[in-house]
Amino acid sequence: MSQHVLIVEDEESLAQVLGEYLTQSGFITHIINDGSQVIEWVKKNPVDLLILDLMLPGKNGLDIYRELRSFTDIPVVMATARIDEIDRLIGLELGADDYICKPYSPREVVVRVKNILRRSSDELKMADKVLSINESTMQVLVKGKEVSLTRAEFRLLSHFHQHKEQVFSREQLMTQIYSDNRVVTDRTIDSHIKNLRRKIQNVDAEVDCIQSIYGVGYKFAL
Repeated sequence: MSQHVLIVEDEESLAQVLGEYLTQSGFITHIINDGSQVIEWVKKNPVDLLILDLMLPGKNGLDIYRELRSFTDIPVVMATARIDEIDRLIGLELGADDYICKPYSPREVVVRVKNILRRSSDELKMADKVLSINESTMQVLVKGKEVSLTRAEFRLLSHFHQHKEQVFSREQLMTQIYSDNRVVTDRTIDSHIKNLRRKIQNVDAEVDCIQSIYGVGYKFAL
């Protein structure tokens, strides 16, 4: 399955060239030129990695990064036109996954992106050893022990498991669980989440795989 890379860069020609290199390497890319559009776009679309320029119209890269980290752990590569800015960013210990200085080699950026996503994939494989889901049999195992779930709870957990780096609002989760357009409330989702957590932790108290994001919704956090 192709991975999604979001390029946030106001130099359109640079963004286009980088996007073409990433596309040729098998990635699905999207370009945003205005910083004020980034947060809303990430909340609504699949993103596996973000390349984030520091200086942007609308909202600067530092503010975007801090807001991203309030609801998602997707890998972020920070880009700047000044090498001393990289030193400052590292000094701030923002926790970005990598830093690149413009003008950069698109080929080098592609290699860095692949390496970061490979590391992220390895971390997710470790998580799969804790929680495994069989879609065909609806079987859920937590550290090898079976957990009995209702259909709604299973669909909820399966959706989180398939989108491990995304935050979902209650409305989005309702759409995923109840495809028949029945009328349900936010409290219904909260109740499913509460029951799901309880059942999993009854098997192993150390496993808390669904994280509440205040004011936004929920995400898979294993």
